[in-house]
Formats: sequence, C-alpha cells, structure tokens
Amino acid sequence: MSEYFSLSDCDVIGFDLDHTLCRYHLKETSRLIYESFARYLVEHKGYDKDLLNLTPATWDFCFKGLVVDLEDGNLVKLAEDGTVLRATHGTNDLSTEEIIKHYGPKREWKHFNSLNTSFTRSAKYYFYDNYFDLPGAFLCGRVVDMLHKVTFYEKLWGNEVNSDFWKDMMAAIDHNYNTSAFKDDAGTYFPSVKRDPGRYLQPCSDSVKTWLRSMKNAGKVLLLITSSHSDYCRLICEHILGKDFEELFDIIITNALKPGFFSLVPQQRPFRTLVNDVEESQGLPSLDKPGWYSQGNWPHLHELLKTMTGKPEPKVVYFGDSMRSDMFPASSFGKWETVMIVEEMEGEGVPKSDAAMSNEAQVEPLEKRGKFEVSSVKQLFPVTSNQWGSYFVDVRKSGGGDEESQKLTWCCHCIHKYSTMAIPSVEHIADLPLDYKFPRFSPDKPCTTGYYPRPPDSLLKRCESLS
Repeated sequence: MSEYFSLSDCDVIGFDLDHTLCRYHLKETSRLIYESFARYLVEHKGYDKDLLNLTPATWDFCFKGLVVDLEDGNLVKLAEDGTVLRATHGTNDLSTEEIIKHYGPKREWKHFNSLNTSFTRSAKYYFYDNYFDLPGAFLCGRVVDMLHKVTFYEKLWGNEVNSDFWKDMMAAIDHNYNTSAFKDDAGTYFPSVKRDPGRYLQPCSDSVKTWLRSMKNAGKVLLLITSSHSDYCRLICEHILGKDFEELFDIIITNALKPGFFSLVPQQRPFRTLVNDVEESQGLPSLDKPGWYSQGNWPHLHELLKTMTGKPEPKVVYFGDSMRSDMFPASSFGKWETVMIVEEMEGEGVPKSDAAMSNEAQVEPLEKRGKFEVSSVKQLFPVTSNQWGSYFVDVRKSGGGDEESQKLTWCCHCIHKYSTMAIPSVEHIADLPLDYKFPRFSPDKPCTTGYYPRPPDSLLKRCESLS
C-alpha cells in the first residue's frame, strides 16, 4: 500500500451528512439536543425540573469519546490499552485514589475488550462518539447526580434503577428522533430546526460546492449515506447546498441505520424506494440503478458501484465523523478508505478554515443576543475540555500523584487504526487539487502522520517528549 492517499485514485467518493458535509452551530444545536432530551424526562417521566436549568460553565463536561458505565453511573475516558485515564461519577471527578479503588491498581475497565473489538451496543455501557450524542452524556451525568441527591431515588439506587433510567434515556431519543418525528412535528428537536434552520445549520462554502462538482465532473461517483430520514436530509441539504443538491450526488441513501448498513448476510437489510418520504413496504432484491433509496446494505451497493464504474473492485473513500457508525464498519467490512472528520483538531493548534471563520463572522452580534448566549459564546461546547483534557493524549497519574508517561487515548488510537487520514472539516481540503497526495496513517510511521493540515498540539508534544 502506498504511504500516500489521493482522491484522484478513487472511483467513488462517499459522505456522511451530519458533522461531515453539514457543520452545525454547536452551541445552539447542543443546547437544543440537551433540552429535547431533558424536557422529555421532566414532562413525560417525572424527573426533577432542575434538569432544565443550565449554566454556561457546565458545558465543559461535554467531551467526545466518553463511555458511560450503566452498572455504576461512572463516565470514563480510556487509554489505548483500555485503562481508565479519567473518570467521573455523574459529573463529579473521581480522584486517582478513587479510580484505583474502583478499577484496581491496573485501572482496567472490564468491558473494554467487547467495545474495542466490535463497537457493538451493550446494556452495560454506551459509547458517546459524535456531537449528537454529547449532550446526552452530560444529561446522563446530571441524572446520576440527582439520583444521589433525592431521597426517593437514593433508596432505589442500584442496577435496577440504572436500567430504568437508561430506558428513559432511550425513550427520550426515540421521542425526538424516530423516523416519523420530523413529519409529525413530535418532540422538541425537529420542530425547532424546521422553524429556524439557519440558527442550527452552517451553509457549505462555495469552495465545498465547487469541490463536489469538480469530483463529479472528473468522473467520480458521489455518494451520500446518512442515518437521517429522507425528510430531514432534504431540509439539511437544501439549506447547506441549495435546492439543486440532488444533482451533486449519483446515489443518496437515507435511514441507512449505520453501522448496520455494513452488516453481512443474513443481517443485511434490503434497499427500499421512497414515495413522498415514505418507504415502500417491499424491499428491493438488488440495486440496479442510481437514485435515492432508504435503508440498504453495502454488498448490494458494491454491486451497483461495480456496474457504474466498470471495475471489478472500485476504490471507495468515505468521509465521516463517527468511529462506531462510519470509520470502523466502512474500513473493517467495506474495506473502504476512510477520512475522519475530527473537529477537536481545531482546539489544538490547527487553524479553522476560511469558510468556518466566515460563518462565525455572520453570526448575530453579541450585543443583540440574550444574556445566556452572551456569557456562553466561548464556554458553551468547547472542542477542548478542562475537566477531561485532550481528546488525543492524556497523562495518567499514579496513586501517589506522580505523573506517569503520556498515553494515547483510545479514541486517538482508533483514528490511527481505522482511518486513512483525519481532517478538521472538508473545508480544509476543498481548495486542493484532486491529485494532492496526503500522507496516510501507518503503524510504521510516527503517530503524527495522517493528520491534515497538521497534527494536534498534544500529539506533537508527545512525540517531542519521546524523541
């Protein structure tokens, strides 16, 4: 395999939608997602109304890559070997001594092997690996805090209550995100985005639109694969790409239910056609032409791509932001090249793209915003966290408080293992020629190789300390 990767070598170029092609105004969207879940718990499940009260500083807790352990109410940040780097019970930090007491002197998290080898969901833990998830992690922490404050819950605290609480969280997600919620104006999330999409969605830059057209004009097959339902996908794409967005893509697949989209026989789901955003009840036996489809599976897609490209093994690259839904299954099962969108790079020395800066400049002036917005512009949903540290590297402390060597986080390790390369956003590469050669991640290269336009500060510092 070449040590460089180039889009010009690919026959098919695919994209996830949310936080890949579509960038959100994080502070607005995060607050909306949190409110959507919390309001459901308060109004439908009788949880304390204090869940709806937030201060800007509390958003520092939100951090991509945490795992909530549903057996004990802890949230953990893992090293590449599965040991616990940091942990909280609810939103409250566990000291080094408490971590060792709970996880043993080796600080081993007992479910790591299951998570690390398959990324499958479990009744015992939940992995928060994308920005739509993060407000839910914060809400989990706050609920655990409340379970210890309220006498009624304290008497019932245990695995049974954890299980009931998690069922409530899943019900909140379904209430706001199920496939009919957009059409029915159900929940809080979709009605809010439909009323004012510009408040939450950032339009793609002209350079990204030109980039997409240039790839199609160069004979590339362009895919859009999203787990969002077709009606929400259409709203997003019309806002960020324009009314003619369908002309940019040869194939659009919505409600793809990733990572299940990459499942093999017999678990794979058939493709379905759509009529007025309603799936036909009869699944298709195969995929024989380009178009807009729902659900589906990558083996049937692969057969269509072979026909469209005239190649027995078309080379596919897929851009996405989720390790569980995009990178791991696309690289492991689809054998696709993968480009991971890692916005955390922008918090560690990587400059924002000109398009991102332009979008921020168009945000309403601070003096016209409400009190909460003014005080929270910098604190709300930062890409770095004081409580959790770097997304890429962390220092593990011994029981005596002495620092041990710096360790790659498990998330950083997974980026290197399952991604071809990592970028902060598609805007960062949209102005480059299609034959630009990007260094790819490789076990034979330093861990800083594979990031464009440059590695995060924490990785650079770690390499310096090891040299």
